[in-house]
Amino acid sequence: MKKTFFFGNYFYGVCTVALSIEAALQQRIALAPIIYYLFIFCATVVFYIKAYISETVNTVANERSLWYVQNKKSIFTTQATLTVLLVFFGLLLTPNIIDGIKAMNVKSIATIVIFPIVGLLYYGFDAKLSLRNTHWLKPFVIGFVWAGLVTLFPLFYAQLQAKEPIILSQTSCLLFIKNLMFITVLAIMFDIKDYATDYNKQLKTFVVSFGLRKTIFYILIPLTIIGFVSFIFFVISHHFPLFRIVVNTIPFILLLWVIYSLHQRKSIFYYLITIDGLMLVKAICGIIGMMYF
Repeated sequence: MKKTFFFGNYFYGVCTVALSIEAALQQRIALAPIIYYLFIFCATVVFYIKAYISETVNTVANERSLWYVQNKKSIFTTQATLTVLLVFFGLLLTPNIIDGIKAMNVKSIATIVIFPIVGLLYYGFDAKLSLRNTHWLKPFVIGFVWAGLVTLFPLFYAQLQAKEPIILSQTSCLLFIKNLMFITVLAIMFDIKDYATDYNKQLKTFVVSFGLRKTIFYILIPLTIIGFVSFIFFVISHHFPLFRIVVNTIPFILLLWVIYSLHQRKSIFYYLITIDGLMLVKAICGIIGMMYF
C-alpha cells in the first residue's frame, strides 16, 4: 500500500490539491468545486506516471523503477483509467468557464497555456527535445509548472467562471514566486538521490556540477532564502497577524533542516515522504494560518 501510494504518485496528487486550496485561501478567492480538485489530482498522477511507465528491466535504476517494471500491467490500466477520468472531469468543468474562455484575449490565453505547454515540453518529443534534460534548468521548470498549477490556476478558474479578465495581482505574483522557489528547492534536493545515475548519463544537475556541499550551501539555502523573502514581502503587504506569520514560517524552517540532513545518504522513501512531504506541510500550515489566525 505504501509503495502504491508514493511510487504511484497519488501523494503528489494530494499535495497538488492541498497547495491549491492553500493558494485560494491566501488569495481570498472562493474554493473551486470538488470536480476541479479531482481534475488536477488526476492530471498530476497521470503526468508523473508518464515519467516511469516506460521503464524496462534494462533501465531499472532504483526501487521505484523496479516497482514500475513489476507492476507494468496494472500501471497501464491505472493510467488509462485516470486519463478517462481526467477528460470526464474536464468536460464537466467546461460549462462553468466556457463564456469566460470565449471572452479571453491573446494575452490571457498566453498567460494560461504557458504552464501546460511547459509541462508537456518537460517530456518533449524525444530525449533531445525534452526540458527534462535541461540540466540546471530542470528543477526550475518543475517549480514553474507546479507553482502555476497550484497558485495561479485556482485564480484563473475563478476569473473565468466570473467572466472576468485574467489579471495577476501583486499578491498572486508573490505567492507564485514563493511556491516556485520552494518547489524548485525540493526538485534540486531530489536530484541528489539520482547523483550516481545522472553522473553516468553526464547530466549536469546542480549536485553533479558542484558536488553535494556546494549545492547545499550555495544553491539550496540561497534559493530557500529567496522564497522566504518573497513570503516576508507578502505578509508585510497584507499585515498578517503574528500567529499567522509564525505558522507559515514553519515550512521554511523544516526545509532548511531537511536540506542540512542531506549530508548523509537517505532512502528513496525519505525523499518521497520527508522531502516531498514538505509540500503538504506547507499547504497545511498555510490553510491553518488563513482559517484560524
